[in-house]
Amino acid sequence: MTGPSHPKPLIRLLVAADLPAYKALRDSALRDYPEAFTSDYASERLREASSYLPRLALAGQTDRGLWGAFDSSGRLLGSIAIEAGARLQQRHIGTVLGLFVDRAAQGQGIASLLIAFCADSARAGGQFDQLILTVTASNAHVVRLYERAGFVRYGLLPRAIGVQGVYHDKLLMRLPLQP
Repeated sequence: MTGPSHPKPLIRLLVAADLPAYKALRDSALRDYPEAFTSDYASERLREASSYLPRLALAGQTDRGLWGAFDSSGRLLGSIAIEAGARLQQRHIGTVLGLFVDRAAQGQGIASLLIAFCADSARAGGQFDQLILTVTASNAHVVRLYERAGFVRYGLLPRAIGVQGVYHDKLLMRLPLQP
């Protein structure tokens, strides 16, 4: 957890200038933990950093957000994103995407801070009734992080992703935001 040796990071919305650091963080996570993500490193490493511009929230926008956790030197330690459903009748559902924490910063409570910040921002924005996400079912540590934040399991998609011939199930989770 954060403490004297690991000060609490600054969490803020990412801006266009942060996209190269975001891409590097994302690519590293996809390379190091292929079973954790539906996106794959081989394809995604070819994308330009600017291709992530649509994930950024513009002034006053509450249907998306891409947040980063930064250390005191301004280095991006982790990130999390949320997007509204693409269809009009699903705009009340926010999808949590890509929780990434730099390998060197893991174990400092950054993922928990990002999850809480994302959920609090979604509540404050008032647009979403619930947040949903998928997480690799065998990733017990991350499942527990989401459960501690209030997410509950509502389904399982067997063989959701295949990595080098090995299949992994995805756990479907939701966080109700409205009473």
